[in-house]
Amino acid sequence: MAGAVALAISAMVLVLGQGLRDAALAPWVVLGLAVLIDLFLSRAPRKEVNVVVPPEMFVGETENFLFEISPPTNGMTGKVDWPEGLSGPDSISFGSDVETQVPVRAVRRGSWSINKLHLIWSSRFKLFERVPTLALSLDVKVVPNIRLVQSGQITSIVLSSMYGMKENRAVGEGTEFHQLRDFVTGMDVKSIDWKRSARHRNLVSRELRAERNHHVIVALDNGYLMREEIAGLPKIDHAVTAALATAWAAALGGDMVGFYAYDTRPNVFVEPKPGRAAFPSIRLRTSELDYVSLETNHTLAMTELNARTPKRSLIIIFSDFVDTTTAELMVENISVLSKRHAVIFVIMRDPNLENMTESAPDDMDQVAELVAAGQTLNERQVVLGRLASLGVTIVDAKPGTVTAQLISAYLDIKAREVI
Repeated sequence: MAGAVALAISAMVLVLGQGLRDAALAPWVVLGLAVLIDLFLSRAPRKEVNVVVPPEMFVGETENFLFEISPPTNGMTGKVDWPEGLSGPDSISFGSDVETQVPVRAVRRGSWSINKLHLIWSSRFKLFERVPTLALSLDVKVVPNIRLVQSGQITSIVLSSMYGMKENRAVGEGTEFHQLRDFVTGMDVKSIDWKRSARHRNLVSRELRAERNHHVIVALDNGYLMREEIAGLPKIDHAVTAALATAWAAALGGDMVGFYAYDTRPNVFVEPKPGRAAFPSIRLRTSELDYVSLETNHTLAMTELNARTPKRSLIIIFSDFVDTTTAELMVENISVLSKRHAVIFVIMRDPNLENMTESAPDDMDQVAELVAAGQTLNERQVVLGRLASLGVTIVDAKPGTVTAQLISAYLDIKAREVI
């Protein structure tokens, strides 16, 4: 700006002042002196930066990174080269404070590095800007979200369901032998163990309880359809969060939990183990899942899973599909699986797609989008209806409610002893 003003003055002098051509250099001399004075007054020691970051972040959550820059400078801003897995502000205002908190959201699992911080501030007379680049060496690990497990919320739900109001259901109506006790008036006559009663010469009843140690397999489809973002995260990350929460619920329920992940081929299989012992292993395996761009081979995946689980199990499948045509092989293979096992099929709704069908269109482009969205939702219901007719339990929920609905479905199946 100052250079433009000096140029304008010089041009006017050259055009209008015939005898003042030497004076045309005066604005440039003044500008040069101003720049030298500005540089002298704006000199500052080298900036030092210290950044405090959490060593580990849950995917989908926001944490504050603490930036400490010394010495501070009024009007100073900064820009960070955020990696793919972290989402932070485009510009950071540091101002005159030594410490600045910057909210950063974890959007992808993995280990991410932050290497550079670009600072920008104006000189005293605002004739130029200083743009130094400071080197950073920060490593942030983004891991699957187990906040519900850590908070104890799932523990409260599962234990109150199993040992609170449903205690009478857990004991006395199951299939697993619990104990023998003397028969008293009011007990069900069907509970009398006649052979032992004859041996003891006294009526003895057999007390049963709900069977435990079921096999629960969490199966994650890691194909390209699960990379689609809804509610700010890929579907696979919403699925991983719900899968870990359900694995913990199954651990509390006394069941054995296994894990299975697949895309074009089976990738990971963890044998069912007692839940509490299996949970760390499952968490580690889910954190290692890549974001792939490959089409899912449901035939190979379901055939392999069926071969690896000879015992009747509860299999929880997280998957997705586009239309009835692409879902045909998936339905056929799940139908084979459901003949031998209890199956829960989990699919996540896209809130944007549903909102599109609920708003009135303003032009023909929006009419076309409305028709396409409506057709997609109708075909989705057709496929889910076919799965439900096969005896598959359907969990069709938005990302924020899928965990609660899935745990509720698990507890219901456990209480009804479907496994």
